Amino acid sequence: MGQMNRRTVRDLRRGNRSTLLRQLYFQGPVSRQELGTLTGLSSGSVSNVVGDLLADELVEEAGSVESDGGRPRTLLRVAPGGGHLIGVDVGETHVRVELFDLALTELARWEHPLTPGGLERDPEPVVGHILTGLDAVIAKSGAEPGAVIGVGVGVPGVVEQGDEVLVHGPTAGRDAVPLERLLRTGTDLPLFIDNGATAQGQAEMWFGAGRGADNAVIALIGSGVGAAIVTAGVPYRGATSSAGEWGHTVVQVGGRACRCGAVGCLEAYVGAQAVLDRYERGARGAGEGGAGDGGAGGADGSGEDQQAAFAAIVGAAGSEARAREVLEEAAAYLGAGIADLINLFNPERIILGGWAGLLLGGRVLPRIRAATASYALRRPYAQTEIGLAELGPDAVALGAATLPLAHFLATGGAR
Repeated sequence: MGQMNRRTVRDLRRGNRSTLLRQLYFQGPVSRQELGTLTGLSSGSVSNVVGDLLADELVEEAGSVESDGGRPRTLLRVAPGGGHLIGVDVGETHVRVELFDLALTELARWEHPLTPGGLERDPEPVVGHILTGLDAVIAKSGAEPGAVIGVGVGVPGVVEQGDEVLVHGPTAGRDAVPLERLLRTGTDLPLFIDNGATAQGQAEMWFGAGRGADNAVIALIGSGVGAAIVTAGVPYRGATSSAGEWGHTVVQVGGRACRCGAVGCLEAYVGAQAVLDRYERGARGAGEGGAGDGGAGGADGSGEDQQAAFAAIVGAAGSEARAREVLEEAAAYLGAGIADLINLFNPERIILGGWAGLLLGGRVLPRIRAATASYALRRPYAQTEIGLAELGPDAVALGAATLPLAHFLATGGAR
């Protein structure tokens, strides 16, 4: 009985630590008195837990404010230097590794280009790049490995969480990549692996355009197309963690071939390469070659070239009819896809992000909204805001860093 009581007290204390640490992280700097109001904990509990967190150097004083008729109140916040977080973006065309402090200020970055689809076709070199990147950012930042709270890894495809983490790619190639097991050959740092869109979506909900919403969809468009679906403040994953493959929903029966092997997928109409291909086909049909009229040329397969070519099309849309036609078509299909999300999930917000999504939205967002209105049910559409992501075009690594951060907060700062 005594052992049971001790375990219960320990669990209660850990829960209180988690509650206070989370409030300090998202609401701080705040005073002890404000913490009591925010958490509903007694002043004694607040004082004890704050004392522990100060002793563990996870919380620090951050100035003071005047109180009504009493002594100034000391403000508290989570100490940025209380630990480090690493976020890894395994994209279609690159591996990017970033190291952050607890305030998610970037302290070091490392990047390496990839052949598209590299994780699925030949995962071992990709794993090697990730491990090299981990060593590089730790060395560059001067961080002690023991101060690294965890490594979040955002990857394309379906991430199956079970006895071991398996990554299933949506396109042809090697399936069920045992990414966690492969990474374990080179690091003993805590690993948290998830779909990149889900990870970036969590960051947008915490720090970006999703703040204050409980139900939202973060729709990300780049080389691929995905979505993070948040319901009641929690990412929706489905029965086997495959929810969010929005790019492989069908918008045209018998339509264009998608790289996943199906036809008519949304990605085959609004993904970056799909838009580039559509532009090039129009150029060839007009007998103008790949660039034509001084407009955008095609991409040669590298991520930088693909982004540059896509940006050129967006830039040319103001003066070139072909570029404008291609973007108008993409906006129409994207509106249909967003309407499906609204009709299915009734979100408060649709947040359009990803590097291609931000470029496209920056040019034709009113057209996307109009197309969405024409396909969505009237009432849920009227209750949904459609806007752009706020964390920038390359926020997957930041989102991945929120994976170990979420565990850190949930466990009350446990290492």
